[in-house]
Amino acid sequence: STSPVSTTTSGTTPTESFTTTLGTTTSSFITINATTTLTTIKTLPPGSTTTSGPTATSTAVTTTGSESWWLCNCTKVVCVEDNIVQVVPIICKPPPKPTCANGLSPVPVIDEDGCCWHWECDCYCTGWGDPHYMTFDGLYYSYQGNCTYVLVEEINKKVDNFGVYIDNYHCDTRDVVSCPRTLILRYETQEVRLRTAQPNTLQVEVTVNNQLVSLPYKKFGVKIYKSGINTVVEIPELKMNMTYNGLSFSIRLPHSLFGNNTQGQCGTCNNNTADDCMLPDGNIAENCETMADHWQVVDPSKPQCSPGLVPTRPPSTTPTQPCKESSICQLLLGSVFKPCHAFVQPEKYYAACVFDSCVLPNLDLECSSLQIYAATCADQGMCIDWRNHTNGVCNHECPTGKEYRACGPIEEMTCKTRGQNDTSTKQVEGCFCPNGTMLYDSGVDVCVKSCGKFYCFSCVHVCFLFFGEKFTMNCQDCVCLEGEHGIVCKPHVCEQKKVTCDGEGFYEVTEVNPEDSCCPLFTCKCNTSFCTTKAPKCSLGFEVHSYIPSGQCCPAYQCVPKGVCVHENAEFRPNSSVFVDKCQNCICTNDVNVSTELNIISCEHVPCNTYCDPGYEIKPVKGECCGKCVQTKCIIHTTDNSELILSPGDFENDPQNNCTIYSCIEIHDQLIASTSEITCPAFNEDSCKPGTISYLPNGCCRTCAPLDSQTPCSVRHREDFIVYNGCRSVDRVDLTECEGTCGTFSLYSAEANSMDHSCSCCRETETTEKYVVLKCPGGQSLSYKYIYVESCSCQDTVCSREESTELQNNEENNEASTLQTTRAISSLTSK
Repeated sequence: STSPVSTTTSGTTPTESFTTTLGTTTSSFITINATTTLTTIKTLPPGSTTTSGPTATSTAVTTTGSESWWLCNCTKVVCVEDNIVQVVPIICKPPPKPTCANGLSPVPVIDEDGCCWHWECDCYCTGWGDPHYMTFDGLYYSYQGNCTYVLVEEINKKVDNFGVYIDNYHCDTRDVVSCPRTLILRYETQEVRLRTAQPNTLQVEVTVNNQLVSLPYKKFGVKIYKSGINTVVEIPELKMNMTYNGLSFSIRLPHSLFGNNTQGQCGTCNNNTADDCMLPDGNIAENCETMADHWQVVDPSKPQCSPGLVPTRPPSTTPTQPCKESSICQLLLGSVFKPCHAFVQPEKYYAACVFDSCVLPNLDLECSSLQIYAATCADQGMCIDWRNHTNGVCNHECPTGKEYRACGPIEEMTCKTRGQNDTSTKQVEGCFCPNGTMLYDSGVDVCVKSCGKFYCFSCVHVCFLFFGEKFTMNCQDCVCLEGEHGIVCKPHVCEQKKVTCDGEGFYEVTEVNPEDSCCPLFTCKCNTSFCTTKAPKCSLGFEVHSYIPSGQCCPAYQCVPKGVCVHENAEFRPNSSVFVDKCQNCICTNDVNVSTELNIISCEHVPCNTYCDPGYEIKPVKGECCGKCVQTKCIIHTTDNSELILSPGDFENDPQNNCTIYSCIEIHDQLIASTSEITCPAFNEDSCKPGTISYLPNGCCRTCAPLDSQTPCSVRHREDFIVYNGCRSVDRVDLTECEGTCGTFSLYSAEANSMDHSCSCCRETETTEKYVVLKCPGGQSLSYKYIYVESCSCQDTVCSREESTELQNNEENNEASTLQTTRAISSLTSK
C-alpha cells in the first residue's frame, strides 16, 4: 500500500486523494491497454509522496506501462513505484493578472499541456506621424532619420529569414522631419512591401517579391487583406500581425514566441523599458533617438545612406519656437477619448500631436496621433468615434458606394462568408458597405443588396452588376442594360480645369487622380530649391525663425529674440551670472528691454565693509572694489585703561593726572603716540605763606608765596628724559634749575631751547652747554645740545623771553622747524 499523493502547480488547485488498501471490501477496477498488459486500478490507504505538477485527485493503479502518459480530458497517469500509478485529473485555477509595461491589457495563453492557461503581455509596437514610435514595452520617442531601418529582428534566429523594416523619407519641404513610406516584412522566401501610394494619404499598394498583388492574398504562410483603413499582414504560424495605412503602423508579436528575443527600433520585448534602447552590440544607448541611428540597413535605392557612417543629428522633439498647439490635440485629453483613458494613457500621443502641429502645421499630421490612439483603444475593445469632432480637418472620404464608420468589423462580411460566426470583439475604422448591402467578395469591391445571380459581366473590367447599374471601364462611362447590347459605354468626361501656379517656388505637376484615374489631376507643387530669399544673419541675442505663410511655398524669415542677455559679444541665459567688472555682481534676468528685445542685466555693487574701529577710517584702495580701514588717529591707552584718540598734532592731559601729557605726531605717513611727564620743581608747603598755595597754569606743578625764612636762591638738580621732534634720550639726563627765596624760579624750555624767567627771580648766573644723543622712531640718532645751570642768584628782571645768540645757534643745529605738539608740551612744562 502507498500514501495518497497531493501535487500542485501554478494555476491549479490541490484536491485530497482517497485510496483503500488491497483486499478491502471497497475497490474499483479499470483496464488500460498499455503495453498489452492488463492494468487494474486499486485504491490505497492515506499517506503520500509529493511531486511537482498539476493538482489532482489520485487513484492507485497497478501497471507495467511507462512512467507517465496522458489520458483524455486533461488527465495524466504518473507511475509511482512497483507498477503503482496515479491518475491525475488537472484542475486549473485562474492565475493573477499582471500589469503590462506598454499599458495594454494582457492576453490569456493556453499552457503547453493544453489544459491550464496563463497571462502574457504581447509585444506591441506602433509608429505614426513624422515619425513617433512606441516600443514593444511602451517607451515613447521620436526619430527623424530618412533611411531604411530595422524595426524588428530576432536576437537568436529561430524563424527563417524573419524581420520587419521601415523606409522613412523627408515629408516636408524643409527636409526637417520624416514620415514612413514603406513597411517591409521578410519571412522565409517572401518579401512583402506595403508602400504609401500618395504622400500623407491612406492609400497603400502591396507588392510580394516586387510584384503587385491584389487583395486578399494568401500564399506560403502569409495572409494579406484590407481591414477598414488598414492593410493587414498576418503570419498565422507565428501568430504575428502587422498593419499599415500610410500614416501609421503597428506590429503585434506573441510573447510566448518572441519574448526576450527582439531587437531593433521597436526595442526588446520583455515587459521592461530599461533595455528598449539597445544597440546592435548589446549595449544600451543613452536614449532611443541615438539607438535608432544604429539600426540602419543597406538600401540600394538610398545611396546617401550607409550603415556605419555617423548619422546627422535629428531635430529636437521639442519645438524650438513656442507655438499654440492645434485644438485637435486637446481632443486626446478631453471627453471624446475619456472612455479610453482607463485602458490606454493618452499623454504620449498628446505630446506627439503637439509636436506635429507645431513643426508641420500645414500637413494635418496631428490627425495621425489621434488615429493611432483610437486604433490602440479599439485594439483594447474601446471604439471611439472621433473624426466628426475635428471640424473636417481629419475627415476620411470614402469611395462611391461606401460609407465611413468608426467602428466596423475587422474583416467585412461578403456573400461568400455570410453565415460564418465572427468571434472577434475588436473593431476598426474604415469604409464599409451601407446597411442593407453586403460586399460581394473580398476581391470584388462592390456592395450588393442580394447575393443572387448577376446579369452583366465584363471580362475586361471583372465586375458583376444588376441591370441599370453604372460603372467606369477603360476611361469610359458604362451602364449595364438588359437586352442585346448588354454593356453600353461612352467617353468619360473630365471636369477639372487646368490650374495656374503663381507664387515663388510653385510649379505645375500632372498626376493621376486617385479618385478618377481617367482624368489627370493638375496640381501645384512646392519646391523650396526654387526660392531665392535667403535667411538673414541675425545680431547677437537673436536667431532666425522660418515659417511658411499660409498658401505660400517659400519660407519667410525673421529674427526673433532668443530670450538671452548680451554683454561684450557674448550671450547669457536667464539666471546665469554675467561678468561686467569685479566690483559688481550681475545676473541675466527674465525681464525684457522693450526697445532692444533683449533680456535685462541686473547688477549690484559688491558689498563692502562700512565699519572701522575708532581711530580708523575707510580709505579707497587703487585697483580694489572696496576701501580698507586705515589708521588716521593715534590710539592711546591712559593710566585708567581708557582709550584716548588724538589726531596728528593734538595733545591732551591725562584725565586723571595733569602731569601726564599725551600727543600724536605723524612722521613719514606713520603715526606716533607720545607720552610726556611734567617734572615739577621741589615744593615744600611748609615754606609757603599760608593761603598762597596754587597750581601753575599747567595744572600740574604747585607754587606759593615763600616765607621769609625760605632757602636762598640756589641750583636744583633733577633727572628726566629729553624729548625733541619725537626723538627721545635713551637715559635720564641731569637737568638743573635755579630755586630759592627770591620767590621766583627758572625752568628750561625745550621749545625755546632757553630758560624762562620770572620777575625778581632766582636766576642763573653761570651756565654751560652739554650734548646728549636722542633716539628717533625710525631708528635714527640725533645729537641734541642743552644748557646746564652751574649757579643761580636772585635778580630783578622784566618778565620776558630773551632769544640769545646761543638759542639761535642751537635751533640751527637742532633743525629749523619743531613740531607744534612738542613745543606745546615744552611750553606746559615751562609754565
